[in-house]
Amino acid sequence: MEVSEILSRIRAVIVIFYYCSSPVVTALQLKTIYCTISQSCDCDFKPDVQGLEWDLYKNLYGQHLAQEVVSEAVANFLKKESPDIPLVMSFHGASGTGKTLVSSMLGRHLYGAAMGSPYIHQFIPTLHFPLPARAKQYRSELKTWVEGNLTTCARSIFIFDEMETMPLGVIDVLAPFLGPSHVVFQTNYRKAIYIFISTTGEDIINKLTLETRQAGKEREDIQLLDLEAALSQAVFNNKNGGFFRSKIISDRLITHFVPFLPLNRRHVERCARRELCQRGECQRRDVAEAVGSAMTYTPQLFSSTGCKSVPAKVNLFL
Repeated sequence: MEVSEILSRIRAVIVIFYYCSSPVVTALQLKTIYCTISQSCDCDFKPDVQGLEWDLYKNLYGQHLAQEVVSEAVANFLKKESPDIPLVMSFHGASGTGKTLVSSMLGRHLYGAAMGSPYIHQFIPTLHFPLPARAKQYRSELKTWVEGNLTTCARSIFIFDEMETMPLGVIDVLAPFLGPSHVVFQTNYRKAIYIFISTTGEDIINKLTLETRQAGKEREDIQLLDLEAALSQAVFNNKNGGFFRSKIISDRLITHFVPFLPLNRRHVERCARRELCQRGECQRRDVAEAVGSAMTYTPQLFSSTGCKSVPAKVNLFL
């Protein structure tokens, strides 16, 4: 650290002492001063709940359940200065339906960075836990890693992608962190957010979406209660998934199971229009329609890859 920086921080400390003795100092002023000399994650944590709600409404297509559940869950969680338990959400649905997109939105509206914040940690089993034979080693490493990051930042966000490929037994090491009684070096670990992402349960979600359409109802008529219990059982009984017979499921440590419905051509074209607007080509409706026509759909008229391949298709038709 350079001398000038040291002197700057000393001056800031003196200012803090001065203001603390003043009756007119505000909490915002104190935090501003504190953050000039601190690297605490509280200084980077700037939740914008209204921004998150608007982003979900504007840029997440065909997912009324995810919009409602995520925005309400985050808002209620952040209202509590000392939460009883962490916020734990499990996202389920087919590829390309918006699960990763919502995770990025959370990072952007809580820390101002999609995935670039040092307090947002993403794990991909095929990259971080590739060998099932090393499950015991992974459990130890994961426990140490989570404890360390919670000690550094109680407001840490942990994202576990592709849970269907997680080696059996590894994720259960997190069970103590997700309940109300565990303590991590006197840190309020209950302020943390955990997100699990999985395609497990997509058959259940797709089936109900199809039945709803065949009954002449709108997809918005689907309620969370129609799917939540079935998703819980699906992930618990899936022998090939990371939550198979998991204590996290049996002890009901997941706050919300969030279904992501399959997308149809209308949703794909909206994704294409969004992609075009990001490139300054909002007027190219012909490209959006061409992308919609070029996608592969199941016999139930659901997009086989959701919106995942939309950017590549837009490149093709521009």
